Amino acid sequence: MIWLFRIFLYPFATLYGIIMLLRNKMFDWGILPSQTFTIPLIGVGNLSVGGTGKTPHVEYLVRLLEKQNFKVAVLSRGYGRRTKGFILAQNHMSTHELGDEVLQYKNKFKNLVVAACENRVKGVKKLLKMFPELDVILLDDVYQHRYIKPGINILLTPYSNLFIHNFIFPTGRLREFRSGAKRADIICVSKSPKVLSPIVVKDYYQRIKPQKHQRFIFSFLAYEKCVPLYNKNLTLPTKIYAILMVTGIANPSLLEEHLTNYCSELFKIKFRDHHNFKKRDIEKIIEKFNNIYSVNKIIVTTEKDAKRLDKPAIKEMLQEVPVFYIPIKVQIHEPYKQDFDNQIIRYVERNSYDKRLHQAKDKCEA
Repeated sequence: MIWLFRIFLYPFATLYGIIMLLRNKMFDWGILPSQTFTIPLIGVGNLSVGGTGKTPHVEYLVRLLEKQNFKVAVLSRGYGRRTKGFILAQNHMSTHELGDEVLQYKNKFKNLVVAACENRVKGVKKLLKMFPELDVILLDDVYQHRYIKPGINILLTPYSNLFIHNFIFPTGRLREFRSGAKRADIICVSKSPKVLSPIVVKDYYQRIKPQKHQRFIFSFLAYEKCVPLYNKNLTLPTKIYAILMVTGIANPSLLEEHLTNYCSELFKIKFRDHHNFKKRDIEKIIEKFNNIYSVNKIIVTTEKDAKRLDKPAIKEMLQEVPVFYIPIKVQIHEPYKQDFDNQIIRYVERNSYDKRLHQAKDKCEA
């Protein structure tokens, strides 16, 4: 039935793809403007709709650059927020104001400047006006936002669902034709296994066929220890017999695989990506949890979902339930890590210096 439905949608997908192709050509030909800035801009995005791991990859870049003492900012659209325009993130704000990713960035990194703005050009200008000392701005989910041109564009494609095997929306999950990958400076195969054989690497390289100017790398997700969501004194049972996994992300399959190693039984409740939890959802979760006939049972959710569950009304309903979230970090596979890190650091070092020269010149002329 699914393939029949996709055949029915194919003409609409083709039309949508052609529209996106013409739009991209208008940027390539200079008919539509694509703005550059003196400050280093690094974009992280994908060709598909969600599920590639943009958030942990942006966090990887934040850690890398802050370690080099760069002043870093992150600019995101703020998907799922109920506000409009530019908004500077503050720790006390909610996901309704910022979106879950933006709030996660702000809560996780003490010195990080984080903002949401659907218009990236306006967002960058606003950030530079408010924080002229910035060394670099990371642009989250910006691959199709071509009115701005990052100095480095990082394209993510998941190991188990490469863009080359996908189709244009609504037949598949691609936002534009596969040829859009040519705009990337770095193609990263995300969510890959922790151990990669040379045969697999060669196979993926031959399938994706990166351009000569493109760096080709692999990354994987490293899960950290579970953290209690509400009661900070709550500890994990020595032996866990049952886990109820609650997710509202695009693809929870890797988390599911990870959690099966830590319990005898795994139960699941999956919501759509960026799901806004309501009272009836929490009632469903509690009912499911209570119906699990096992001792030493817990609820585990994602770090992103934890931001949307951390609300007073929800906390009141779940405060007697052992709820944990599991943080993740991206790791770049060792054969590629050093060169990738050096490329990012050198780009920011060189262009941050050029930015300061440009600012000094402007002050002299004024």
